[in-house]
Amino acid sequence: MSNEELKLSLTAHYPEMVFEEGSEYINIVVGPSNFRNCIEQLRNEAAWKFDHLFCLTCVDWKTNFTMVYHLLSCTFKHQLVVKVKLTDVNNPEIETICDLWKGANFHEREVYDMFGVKFTNHPDLRRILLDEDWSGYPLRKNYVDVNMIEI
Repeated sequence: MSNEELKLSLTAHYPEMVFEEGSEYINIVVGPSNFRNCIEQLRNEAAWKFDHLFCLTCVDWKTNFTMVYHLLSCTFKHQLVVKVKLTDVNNPEIETICDLWKGANFHEREVYDMFGVKFTNHPDLRRILLDEDWSGYPLRKNYVDVNMIEI
């Protein structure tokens, strides 16, 4: 399935879907309330079968966080990027997907550790790289450490 065919297929199921242009991958933007339902359908729908999550990360835009999920269909060889904007910068939260893709477990723990995004219903959400008593989230734009060198 080409990118255009995939785009048409997605639009047929989700007429309200927002696409971002300017990338080699198809980028869709999904609201936090629709995220879990959408991601499950992307994984389970026979026409798409996005059965592999190969990247999960977060971007801090100062005014909001964007969760970014890169999906691959091993069957059809198409790729998709799903973005979810989290507007609560003080307490960012999104539903876990580690029950859908086991590899998401450690990715979500890393995002929690570095950005402070809480993944609801995650089976083991705790720091993975930093000590449990570490204060703050180092990849946030507003993070300050006394040992940081300012340029």
